[in-house]
Amino acid sequence: MQNLNRCANFAPHFITFLGFSMRKIISLICLLMPLVAHSDELQIRPDAPDRHVVVKGDTLWDISAKFFKDPWKWPEIWAINKQDIKDPHWIYPGNIVYLDRRTGTLSVGKPPADGVNMPDSSTTASDTVRLQPKARVVAENTEAIPSIPLGKIAAFLSRPLVIESDELETAPTLVGTYEQRTLVSTNDVAYAQNMPTDKGAQWQIYRPSVTFIDPDTDEELGREVLYLGDATVEKFGDPSTLHIDKAILEINKGDRFAQQISEYSSNFQPHAPDTNLSAKVISIYGGVHQAGQNAVITLNKGLRDGVEVGHVFGLYQKGEVIKTKGWFTPNVVLPDMRYGLVLVFRVFNKVSYALVMDTKLPVQILDRASKPE
Repeated sequence: MQNLNRCANFAPHFITFLGFSMRKIISLICLLMPLVAHSDELQIRPDAPDRHVVVKGDTLWDISAKFFKDPWKWPEIWAINKQDIKDPHWIYPGNIVYLDRRTGTLSVGKPPADGVNMPDSSTTASDTVRLQPKARVVAENTEAIPSIPLGKIAAFLSRPLVIESDELETAPTLVGTYEQRTLVSTNDVAYAQNMPTDKGAQWQIYRPSVTFIDPDTDEELGREVLYLGDATVEKFGDPSTLHIDKAILEINKGDRFAQQISEYSSNFQPHAPDTNLSAKVISIYGGVHQAGQNAVITLNKGLRDGVEVGHVFGLYQKGEVIKTKGWFTPNVVLPDMRYGLVLVFRVFNKVSYALVMDTKLPVQILDRASKPE
């Protein structure tokens, strides 16, 4: 009976305590919600200038980095929706970019009314040019600045980079040369077998090089190829006769042919993957083991994994393990540290190529590349 009375007396107190705890938890959640929301917002750099004069060599990424902590989010900074337009809105050397601290956006033209924080209500559309999500036609001979440094990746956009095993087996092959020369160079004549007649006359010459192996599964991901030059089919047959238009390296019997890439996109709108994609650095172009800013790296994920052109990945260094003293005390594993960002500019079925946009440490083989946290 006494136990029942104790339970009866304890129950109201327990319910009151439970209610108090729940209120504390709800209050804590409400307190943290603005902080979580704020962490997703674009953050202006504490040292951000009020304006920037555009110079030749600038990129949208570079300019955005002067004002914001996350320059890869420039489509949001410039109010550009990657699903509504295909081309970025160019600005030109000599233009002045102004930061509106109130709205957290950038504009090209006259500054806000107070010089820093407020828009100029007296400024008309003809006075101020704002970047809006609509297409703009730009002449080919203009000096409009690009989104990223295209000069660093131009060669990688127009040349064969990766060939899978089945493509390699069926690719046209150089089988002979005029006057049986051992090496072929510019303006020489060469002969190729298996040259299709329905894929045009312009071809690129390559040689299989490095074999990419997935470090996690040991799967062969493809063969990186060495670009050798360009050729034009003068006469189709068995074999076909080709003229070597350009040779940047010596061309030999056994080298292969790939269709010339006539069109490629040079407009890159950076965006984070929709899912928690994670990849590893499996190669640094040029055969080196470490790389810095503007280097080209290869990731072990591609189209089949959901990688897209424009995807931005954070580079992470594996956290160190701190050994502790004592038999029963577990070691402390530090979290992986983000030290850089890369932008994917070309994607194949099983691998992709990315440009190192910024980094605080040397990029190394097997470093993790994941959705920026």
